[in-house]
Amino acid sequence: MTVRCLVTGATGYIGGRLAPRLVSDGFDVRVVSRDPARLRDAPWRNDVEVAQADVSDGAALRTAMQDVDVAFYLVHSMHGGREFADRDRVAAQMFGQAAREAGVRRIVYLGGLLPASGELSPHLQSRAEVGEILLDSGVPTAVLQAAAILGSGSASFEMLRYLTERLPVMVTPKWVRSQLQPIAIRDVLHYLRASVDLPPDVHRAFDIGGPDVVTYAELMHRYAAVAGLHRRILLPVPALTPRLSSHWVNLVTPVPAAIAKPLVESLRHEMVCREDDIRRWVPDPEAGLVGVDEALRLALARVRDAHVETRWSSASWPGAASDPMPTDPSWSGGSMYVDERSTHVDADGPTLWNVIEGIGGENGWYSFPLAWSVRGWMDRLVGGVGLRRGRRDPRRLLVGETLDWWRVEEVDRGRLLRLRAEMRVPGTAWLELRVDGDGADVVYRQRAVFVPRGLAGHLYWWAVAPFHRFVFGGMGRNIAAAAARATG
Repeated sequence: MTVRCLVTGATGYIGGRLAPRLVSDGFDVRVVSRDPARLRDAPWRNDVEVAQADVSDGAALRTAMQDVDVAFYLVHSMHGGREFADRDRVAAQMFGQAAREAGVRRIVYLGGLLPASGELSPHLQSRAEVGEILLDSGVPTAVLQAAAILGSGSASFEMLRYLTERLPVMVTPKWVRSQLQPIAIRDVLHYLRASVDLPPDVHRAFDIGGPDVVTYAELMHRYAAVAGLHRRILLPVPALTPRLSSHWVNLVTPVPAAIAKPLVESLRHEMVCREDDIRRWVPDPEAGLVGVDEALRLALARVRDAHVETRWSSASWPGAASDPMPTDPSWSGGSMYVDERSTHVDADGPTLWNVIEGIGGENGWYSFPLAWSVRGWMDRLVGGVGLRRGRRDPRRLLVGETLDWWRVEEVDRGRLLRLRAEMRVPGTAWLELRVDGDGADVVYRQRAVFVPRGLAGHLYWWAVAPFHRFVFGGMGRNIAAAAARATG
């Protein structure tokens, strides 16, 4: 009989890689998402069943778990304010209860590696609490505890990559001397997949890690060697607290402070496996566990080839899921500011679309570069995402993925690209780029929409409105010009 697996967090970094792995291994896979539209463009979407549910909605979870054998819990809060631990606690309780009531035979949870001693950071403490809640759920549970995950697109790898590449000489806090045992993404997926076959009486937490134990400073030096860079000079400064370090990471890398902070806090501890008991039930991969140098080489090769399946930024940013769409009837009766522009294009529709879909990242925004850069830096300074998230693929965009400070909300290929802003602003903003007409009568249409929140939102719009002529006006003209040049 075919085993049915349920995967939460399928739009995230781990879940988005585990789901197709399970499908390829012959399992029936059901994925849970509170917004199934974000999975529409996933290449494996037609191979899985999609259930709409929030992990804090017990009734929806019970429905989603019907006839499920193994349930993977791959969600957690990396940001969102002080209440994140309460949200994670409630969600884990709901998940465990729903799994028990639905007759699920195993839960698999990926948590964080816990240090041998010392006070846990709030995020590690929350990860540990979630594991304990699932172990107490009444369902046989395997809790896999990992330190830094090395893979193309992971937050840990991106933080390491940008710090090392951009700072040949860097002032470093004392946590760079802490030891950790990183693990390659392919080995994490190996352990997750193998957990499906654990005997029913296996009910415990396992430490999982790669074969190498290094300090973070060594990790930076080894990345530099793999990337062909000169050896980095590290100047230790013990006064840099995790909070200050997270802001430093926020300024230098694409990882915003809200996510950098828990990563840095975990690095204060010695993150080394204290046991390798999982080998009693799960043998190493046929080629062996991947060492640090090979993990870095594999991740870097996929980044350079623009072949990154999922990224840390695929996860939802706080507030994005509940905001209205710009086409919703709920606009009526509410305040909304709109900046609309259009221009005829000396190119055919497909050529114009290629320019539109290639926007952002290394290609830029076809506008006043300094204005975009300044706005990105302003967002970073207040803990926002800024412009540095870039794009997963240089040519093709998928619904749900990130594009600099935007999230792709809709792609009607050849016709419409709609982006939702995830920068820190007192309101909600969208940008729509559209191709109208065909043949010799092609028009580029652009619409920026802003729904203010409170008086601050109205003041914000009127403060930035004078710059729209240069920013949005220039964007329309330059996109049309780029399409005309591409036509030749």
